[in-house]
Amino acid sequence: MEHITVEQRGRVTRITLARPAVLNAINARMHEELEEAFNAFAADDGQWVAVVTGQGRGFCAGSDLKAVAAEGFRSYPAHGYAGLIERFDCDKPIIAAVNGLALGGGFEVALACDLIIAAESARFGLPEPRVGAVALGGGLHRLARQIGLKRAMGMILSARPVDAAEGERLGFVTEVVPDTDLESAVERWVEAILLGAPLSIRASKQAVMRGLDEAGVAAAMAAQPGYPAFAAWSASADLREGTTAFAEKRPPVWQGR
Repeated sequence: MEHITVEQRGRVTRITLARPAVLNAINARMHEELEEAFNAFAADDGQWVAVVTGQGRGFCAGSDLKAVAAEGFRSYPAHGYAGLIERFDCDKPIIAAVNGLALGGGFEVALACDLIIAAESARFGLPEPRVGAVALGGGLHRLARQIGLKRAMGMILSARPVDAAEGERLGFVTEVVPDTDLESAVERWVEAILLGAPLSIRASKQAVMRGLDEAGVAAAMAAQPGYPAFAAWSASADLREGTTAFAEKRPPVWQGR
């Protein structure tokens, strides 16, 4: 990998955008590397959670427009921008650890994650209209769904950036912490997720995401037994382990199967 680093820590894959000189702006090669990294995470049964962050003082400033101007536009990989924004089939939790600016495509990457843990210095926004562009990497749709239409329109149409505290008030940031506490806060969230059975976590994520496409709560509840992750969980050894461990008053030992 040239523009990212990938590290496995136990059950956790950490993907770090590593072009700090340009605030981790994404060029064509970086898109390919992120696709490869997320593919590997999704396919590895031993990896249960992913954390995405950036080197230096920025999370991601979006697309590297200088590279696009010099090289021309190249199509995105199979799972879309950054190999993530169209990865609708990944039921493993992904956490964005936002350590600074998350603008344009960088904000869209964060919105595609399940949790956003933000340092106080983080800033978010979709500035595309100010350079004659449109945020086509899912940001328009995810933001409206995550914070409501009028609030989202306020950010989108004005291209106004917001700080981490306002992002938390609006509802797209899960937690804001002092810059020096970002790593420990992310670890706290990871540890809390890993206390749950991984197939239960995946079934829960899939039920939420697919359920949002159903006509209502009744339809979502009726449909969820047919979701693949739900079926895998209901037949899992971990389901039996959970009830057995509870009865035996001991911590469960999850196997992910």
